[in-house]
Amino acid sequence: MFYPDIFERCIKVILKNEGGYVNHPSDPGGETNMGIAKKFYPNEDIKNMTKERAMEIYYKDYWSPMHLEKLKDENLVLQVFDFGVNAGIRKSIRLLQTIVGVDDDGELGPITAYFVNNYKGNLVDEFKSARILFYNNLVELKPTLKVFLKGWLNRVKKTKF
Repeated sequence: MFYPDIFERCIKVILKNEGGYVNHPSDPGGETNMGIAKKFYPNEDIKNMTKERAMEIYYKDYWSPMHLEKLKDENLVLQVFDFGVNAGIRKSIRLLQTIVGVDDDGELGPITAYFVNNYKGNLVDEFKSARILFYNNLVELKPTLKVFLKGWLNRVKKTKF
């Protein structure tokens, strides 16, 4: 399958961040491989998932619905995509919308794209800081997830081209 160049570059980072097969008892997604969770993909052979199949899923179910091609800053695209993969695509877009001050409907439409692309601050750093705050707040609400906090925080820091 042919993918856009920016997707190809981003997915390399995403797959590295997600790692291989895991079946951690505290992970609400259950059995996971390359970030693809059995809970959300019950008909997939998670343990034997190929990189090609994971890429297909990420492109169809994450990249395409997020409409990240509307954003100009490739580093921001990577952060928003990575957070979408890790926490949910609508949550990622909502976080971005909150930072730029538009209605947070979870859809990256023309208004959101305009405000993001014309934002005067350092949007990548602000988005990363908001991700860190999100993860810390999540662990406060769900202490069983604390086992993942260090990895999530490291993920934010190392998510770059």
